[in-house]
Amino acid sequence: MSSTTRIRVLSVDDHPLLREGISKVINSQPDMLLVAQASNGHEAIEVFREQKPDITLMDLRLPDMSGIDAMIAILKKFPKAHIIILTTFERDTEIRRALAAGARSYMLKTMPPRDMAETIRQVHAGKKRIPPEVAAHLAEHLGDEALTEREVQVLQLATEGNRNRDIAERLFISEETVKAHIKHIMEKLGANDRTQAVTIAVQRGIIQL
Repeated sequence: MSSTTRIRVLSVDDHPLLREGISKVINSQPDMLLVAQASNGHEAIEVFREQKPDITLMDLRLPDMSGIDAMIAILKKFPKAHIIILTTFERDTEIRRALAAGARSYMLKTMPPRDMAETIRQVHAGKKRIPPEVAAHLAEHLGDEALTEREVQVLQLATEGNRNRDIAERLFISEETVKAHIKHIMEKLGANDRTQAVTIAVQRGIIQL
């Protein structure tokens, strides 16, 4: 198969060993070719503009920005870009956020190489693909009520060690309002106390430490 008919792939990951591994998997496929690599978000945007690959494999955690933000920037300029998130993170909130932002698939780095290659083929063919293990994480919290933007702000500040009074001052709201938000957060997350709420939110990717 000539290089012009192969699926042209861009790999975005800040770990050289992982990039090398991905490169070997891609180039071992008769119908694929790794055309470029990038180690951060800004580089990924620039390389995409130059190469216009058929498929982009985007890591979620990059040194300068999130993979989701890099993906959004690419899709803004190239709406037809086919971007697959490839990450170690399997938290439902991040999966949902990535798919809502335009990812065609969400793959875990633990998946077998043949599954990654097959996902690339399916996405290149215009399909969206959610691997079973990723779908299971989404289904686990499918009926849960999402935290509001304000509740996420309150929880993030609580995670950073701020007391209710401090949070109230930072957000220009009353201390009683902060307490009400904390109560609603615990109810939505099924937490018994503030500490458990923070733990659950971090595990699900709602907030970051």
